[in-house]
Amino acid sequence: MYLTQPLHRALQQHPGRTATIDGTRERDFATHVDRVARLASGLRELGVGRDDRVAMYALNSDRFLEHLMAVPWADAVLAPVNTRWAIPEVVHGLNDCDARVLLVDDTFIDAVPALRAQCPGVKHVVYTGDGEIPQGCVGYEELIAASAPVPDARRGGDELAALFYTGGTTGRAKGVMLSHGNMVTSAMGCVAAGFIVAPGDRFLHTAPMFHLGDLAHWVMQSLLGNTQATVPAFDPQRVLTAVATHGVTVTFLVPTMLRMLLDHPTFDPATLKNLRRLVYAAAPMPPELLDRTTETLPNVELVQAYGMTELAPAVTLLSPADHTGPHRYSAGRAAPHSEVRVVDVGDRPVPAGTVGEIVARGGHVMLGYWGRPDLTGQAVRDGWMHTGDAGYLDDGGCLHVVDRIKDMIITGGENVYSAEVENVLHEHAHVATCAVVGVPDRTYGERVHAVVVPAAETSQDELDAFLRARLANYKVPRSYDFVSELPLSGAGKVLKHELRARYGS
Repeated sequence: MYLTQPLHRALQQHPGRTATIDGTRERDFATHVDRVARLASGLRELGVGRDDRVAMYALNSDRFLEHLMAVPWADAVLAPVNTRWAIPEVVHGLNDCDARVLLVDDTFIDAVPALRAQCPGVKHVVYTGDGEIPQGCVGYEELIAASAPVPDARRGGDELAALFYTGGTTGRAKGVMLSHGNMVTSAMGCVAAGFIVAPGDRFLHTAPMFHLGDLAHWVMQSLLGNTQATVPAFDPQRVLTAVATHGVTVTFLVPTMLRMLLDHPTFDPATLKNLRRLVYAAAPMPPELLDRTTETLPNVELVQAYGMTELAPAVTLLSPADHTGPHRYSAGRAAPHSEVRVVDVGDRPVPAGTVGEIVARGGHVMLGYWGRPDLTGQAVRDGWMHTGDAGYLDDGGCLHVVDRIKDMIITGGENVYSAEVENVLHEHAHVATCAVVGVPDRTYGERVHAVVVPAAETSQDELDAFLRARLANYKVPRSYDFVSELPLSGAGKVLKHELRARYGS
C-alpha cells in the first residue's frame, strides 16, 4: 500500500480526466503526474533524501495537492503545518520534526525570516505563490520547470508517510506518525463502506488540508482517480460558488462550517443542486443542526465519520440510511477496517449502554508519537488506541459519543457531559453556537459554565428556564458569558482549554 499508487493507475486508465481544479486553473492527470514527478526531482536536488521531512505552510491549493504526492514520490515524509498556529508553535513543529525543506505560499511568506532565524534545520524555502520570488527562496514553478521527472520511489507499507501535529490543546503539540498502510487502510475501509466515495466524484476541499479530516478525503478520492477542487480556506460564499462552478458532487464540512454555510445571507439550496453527498466530522453535530440540514438539503445524502488523527482517521461511519432511522444521532457503526470497543478504567469491555472510554484497533492505528515513546505507550495498549473519548455502544452496535473524557464536568459528585448541555442550548432559537466547560467552584468543586454566541437578544434567565424544562437541575449552567465568537482550531473545533483558562479564575 502506497499513497502514490493511484497516480500510476490514473495515468494508465484516464490520463485526460481532470485531476485538480484551483479557481480557473484545471490540470488533467497526465499533467498532474508529470508535475509531481518533476517536483519530487526538484526536492531531491534541494537535498531531500530518504525519510527527510518536508513541511508545507500554506492554504489549500492545487499545489498543495501536488506536494502531497511529490514528497512520498521522492521517498520523503510529509509534515503539514497548522495554519492557525502562532509563530512559536510553527517553530516548535518544524524543529521537532527537523524539517529540511519548507514550502510557503503568499499568505505566510512574511513569516519566513523569523522561521529561518529559529529553525536551523530548514535548508531551503520554496515559494509556492504567483508573485515575485522573495529573496533567498526557490520558486515553485521554476523548480518544476528546471527538473527532469524522476521515477516514483514507491514508498509504502509500514514506512512513515506523514507527521500530523495535534492541535496542542494540552502542552506542546505532538507529532502523530502515520504510515502509508495506516492511511490507505482507513481510506480503503471508507471506500468499501460504499456510501462515502464513488467513482466519478468531484470533491471540493473546504477544510484545511493540513488536517487529516480533509486529507482522508484526498486519499479516498485519489484511490478512485476522481477530480479534486480546492478553495484556499472555508468561506461560505466561496464554497457556494465553487460547488456551482465546478459541478462538485461531494464535500466535507465540520459542523461549525455547515452552520455558517446555512446561515449565510446568500445561501440558496438551488446553488447546491449538483451536490449528492455531504460528509461531516471532526466535531460533535448538534441534533438541531442535523435536523435543519436534512430539511434544507433533502436531496443530499449525509454521512458522518467519527475518528481521530491517531486512527488515520476513521473509526465509525453513520450511513445515509442510518440518518433516517433510530440511530440518527449516533456516530454510526464500526468502519469496515476498524474494531471498536468501549472499556472501563481497567480496559475491560463494558455492557451495551454503559459509558466508558472508546478504543479502536486495526491497521489504521498510528505508528506512535514522534519522539515520544512514553506517550505512545500510554495511548496504545495491547494494540488498542485509547481515544480519550467517552461513549457507549447500543444494542445495534452503533457508537454514541458523549464527550471528551477531559471535558466531562464533575459537579457536586455528579457527572455532566458538556456535549449534552450544548446540544440542548443549540435548540434555543436565540443561540447561534455555544460551548460548555467546567470551572472551579468552592461549593461544588466544579460548576457548569456556558459560553454563548447569541443569534438574537437573550438572557441567563431565559436560557435557564429553557434548560430546566429539558435537563436535570445539576446539568443546568450556574454561570454564563455572552460573546461574539468562540475560539476555534484550524479544524473548526472549539478550543475548550482556552475557555477554561479564560473563565477558570
